[in-house]
Amino acid sequence: MKKKESPKEKESQEEKESQEEKESQEEKESQEEKESPKEKVSPREAKGMKELIDYIAKAIVNAPDEVVVTEETDEQGTTLKLQVADDDKGRVIGKQGRVAQAMRTLIRVMAAKAGTRATLEII
Repeated sequence: MKKKESPKEKESQEEKESQEEKESQEEKESQEEKESPKEKVSPREAKGMKELIDYIAKAIVNAPDEVVVTEETDEQGTTLKLQVADDDKGRVIGKQGRVAQAMRTLIRVMAAKAGTRATLEII
């Protein structure tokens, strides 16, 4: 003879099954993320890094018209080159290089989100 399941037992059984399904789905998704290769920086993301450096530099310097940011991409990643007036180099670098280091950190974070590398050179 079969034992009748109470409504509570039936609900708990259904909850267990749904929980197991969710966990298996999460495992599949995490496996797919690990297997998918990192993508190169899209032009939109690279443009965002370039615009960010341009914006920060123009806000800091005395001669914002002389700020030029160029971008070079190779197999190692993206290199952004920041060129400012000679009088403004100290402002862009900052005391003990703190401003330059902060800009480099922001660029690295944006590049990491895009799955690539990026560097900043001040020339």
